[in-house]
Amino acid sequence: MYKFKIRGKAKKLKGITSVSGSKNAGLPIMAATLLAAGNYTINNVPNIIDIRTMAELLSILGSKVEFKNHELKIHTDSCICYEAPYDLVKRMRASIYVLGPLVARCGKARVSFPGGCALGARPINLHLEGLQKLGTNVEIEHGYINAEAKKLHGNEIIFEQRSVGATANILMASVLADGTTIIRNAACEPEINALADFLIKMGAKIEGVGTDCLTVNGGQNLHPADVSLIPDRIETGTLLLAAAITKGEITVKNCCPSDLGIVLEKLREIGFSVNVNNDSITISGKGKNPIEISTNPYPAFPTDLQAPFASLLSTIKGKSIIDENIFSDRFMYISELQRLGADIKLDKNRIVIHGGNQLTGAPLMASDIRAAAALVIAALASEGETEISRVYHLDRGYERLENKLAQLGADIKRVEDN
Repeated sequence: MYKFKIRGKAKKLKGITSVSGSKNAGLPIMAATLLAAGNYTINNVPNIIDIRTMAELLSILGSKVEFKNHELKIHTDSCICYEAPYDLVKRMRASIYVLGPLVARCGKARVSFPGGCALGARPINLHLEGLQKLGTNVEIEHGYINAEAKKLHGNEIIFEQRSVGATANILMASVLADGTTIIRNAACEPEINALADFLIKMGAKIEGVGTDCLTVNGGQNLHPADVSLIPDRIETGTLLLAAAITKGEITVKNCCPSDLGIVLEKLREIGFSVNVNNDSITISGKGKNPIEISTNPYPAFPTDLQAPFASLLSTIKGKSIIDENIFSDRFMYISELQRLGADIKLDKNRIVIHGGNQLTGAPLMASDIRAAAALVIAALASEGETEISRVYHLDRGYERLENKLAQLGADIKRVEDN
């Protein structure tokens, strides 16, 4: 077990850094390799816990996986197992991504209910209802999803609400289904687009990529393909916020600015200078304006950057408001920011931040991936030393974030937590 020791306040971040590949694109793409036997190579893969957990799951399902130097080599055998066990799936919610590919290729799947970050109720009913529309018989037994289908058939699926996970699962299942599948109110996050592009490389026929209506002409003969993961837009935003809260100036390279439209708008609205090139973003200046944020599916403000923005807004004088419309319990980090001196009040799905107080160091505990990032950002602007325990949460989604921050001038160290 490790913790971070951070001394902030006087350390303005400065310099150039690069972004790792996208975790949220990599996980469904890894699951998609189950759809066709053969050899796959995935490049620009972040060396993080969630990627290694998915690699372990693929191995249990019968694939051979080699992960070295940010490159994944996956050999999916002609014979694969169809059961994803509880002991592994409980560690990561994204394990549910194997459900669609297993049903499509094997005709059956037995997958434990998923675990992962504690972010309140995150039902998987949209996944199951979509698979049933494609002709799957679904039963829940002793904490497992038992899904079986002699053959999947295309259908029209209308999601009552947008879901990245459900869109990915149904998209992967439908590419092997007979006939045409239309997915309406589909998620259109960049990570879904990346998955669709990968499936197209494998031979799938998909139209409407980048929109909320996907049309899949299924039943194609799929084959292995190679891919390089898109940059991680959430890590990009996290690094920009770290620079902003320290009033520093950094350039983030190897990123995709167009994926962060509203995030960059909000930073400019606060008062920061944000300059964009083809694959880099430079941030500088001092923020002075409180703002309002409302999280919603892409292209609206991303829920994964809600907590890190709360840290920044705690240092901006005035009243800021954040409405969380995706997850019911994504404010568990508030009590930790309050320990630093932040003035934050919670009312149902809204927090009101009266910013401008000087934050001071304190012992903190991370509760999930993005909460951990928020605490790190807040610690960078806190007077004195802050210790953050349970940083294994951070390691699920960020590859050695402390190294990147240290190279930019942050006083941050990873030490053993006894």
